[in-house]
Amino acid sequence: MNRIDGRKNNQLREIFLERRFQIHPAGSAIIEVGNTKVICAATIEDKVPPFLKGTGTGWITAEYAMLPGSTDPRAVRKSTGRAAEIQRLIGRSLRAVTDLSTFGERTITVDCDVLQADGGTRTASITGAFVALVEAFTTIYEEGKIFPVKDFVAAISAGFTPEGETILDLNYAEDSEALADCNVVMTGAGEFVEVQITGEKNSFSRADLNGILDLAEVGIKKLFDIQKNALGDLAWHVGQIA
Repeated sequence: MNRIDGRKNNQLREIFLERRFQIHPAGSAIIEVGNTKVICAATIEDKVPPFLKGTGTGWITAEYAMLPGSTDPRAVRKSTGRAAEIQRLIGRSLRAVTDLSTFGERTITVDCDVLQADGGTRTASITGAFVALVEAFTTIYEEGKIFPVKDFVAAISAGFTPEGETILDLNYAEDSEALADCNVVMTGAGEFVEVQITGEKNSFSRADLNGILDLAEVGIKKLFDIQKNALGDLAWHVGQIA
């Protein structure tokens, strides 16, 4: 099939990922996936939620927002159920590859603010947030100790077109027309953190699901390379043990 932007079915959009985008947070990144653009900023605070006080264990959480000019019509500045769902997903994804017992009673908050939306904002947020998180941890890491981040994590979307073809990394127009769409979060070890799939206009078979997961895995492996390139000399920290 001919995709709207001329990509092959298994092709990612053009991706730009750069760390240290902001000077104030401990870690930050900007990620551009086609026309979708997200700023991710990781802040460290010397406190934890009440349920972790006295445990010596840290916490990672996330906040997600669509800035007013990110969509047409204007996105309203308010908390929504969708935003709450996405920020919980981002937090879960980052905690899945982090040893929370290694950095004391600190909280890392990763803010993901969408500057421009054209599909895939949650998956772009996870992929960019990981880079910001790693950079943040390098500011408090003590050499010779376990680095808190154990593995890479990234996310991508995939879906079925009205013609029944499987495509990777859907933009907004493709997502709107998809018979089914899926968001996949995976670790560098090839394990799934989360799979969110919905038959928007059609049901799907087990074989369909296997095909979409295989395609997503291909895309996520490419995202790991992009993350490593963005981290540069910080990438070696990931998985570092004492």
